[in-house]
Amino acid sequence: MELYPLKVFLAVASEKSFSRAGEKLLRTQPAVSLAVQRLETQLGEKLIDRSGKDLLLTDAGRIVLDYARRFENLERELENALAELRDNSAGRLIVGANESTSLYLLQHIEKYRRLYPKVKVQVRRTLSSRIPAQLIDGDLELGVISYDPTDDRLQARVIYTDHLAFVVSPEHRFARRDSISISELGMETFVAHNVVSPYREVVLREFQRHKVMLNMDVEMPTVETIRLMVQRNEGVAFLPRMCVEQDLEKGLLKEVRVEELKVERKIRLVYPARRALSHAARAFLEVVGG
Repeated sequence: MELYPLKVFLAVASEKSFSRAGEKLLRTQPAVSLAVQRLETQLGEKLIDRSGKDLLLTDAGRIVLDYARRFENLERELENALAELRDNSAGRLIVGANESTSLYLLQHIEKYRRLYPKVKVQVRRTLSSRIPAQLIDGDLELGVISYDPTDDRLQARVIYTDHLAFVVSPEHRFARRDSISISELGMETFVAHNVVSPYREVVLREFQRHKVMLNMDVEMPTVETIRLMVQRNEGVAFLPRMCVEQDLEKGLLKEVRVEELKVERKIRLVYPARRALSHAARAFLEVVGG
């Protein structure tokens, strides 16, 4: 059913006159009468009793009038919702990130929520390697990864440069030193993340190149559990610095520079190159870029 005949009928019923409805809608009286007749034909019901001098609605007409008013209210709500969306004050934003990049996103999400409190933000924790495919498939609108996706269907913007930090407990024998050699790490117990990443491979390669044993006797599923193990002096670890900044500031962990090992991580915000972004996503790009 077309909505225009309903609007015409609503105007006729409200004005109780075909001619006044035509003036309100900027239509001729015959055009208004024709629209109402078409609506009656579509519904298979007479809506207006034309036998008397005054314009009266039939029982069916009163039912249709009620729904016509509801449609008018829904249309107004739709217009208001779209206006809010264009002003970035409503809508939904879905961002994909792994555990460590989710922690980095917190500061930006806090700022974004202050600016656009009505936008529903959902951060989906997912493996970094899966994010490009999920963006292309439309399951995510934005993604945060620590490598270049090298796919012309995606655009990537570097938003932060991080590095892998070698961290120890304040009670550890290296805690008072600013730097150490990689050769001194052969006797250490490393608490490793059991998720495969490019940076784990870099660390393994550097230890092999320098012929130093890397004892990964403990593997944990999350960055949080690794941090806690190191804080308790149960081992040492390489972790993204952005994940341990607060621990370093509070003195719960100590970062020690490994002279032969400098691994930078460029955090990238990734999004589809050929698909239009929502107003909420464009606003998030501006917040992160600022």
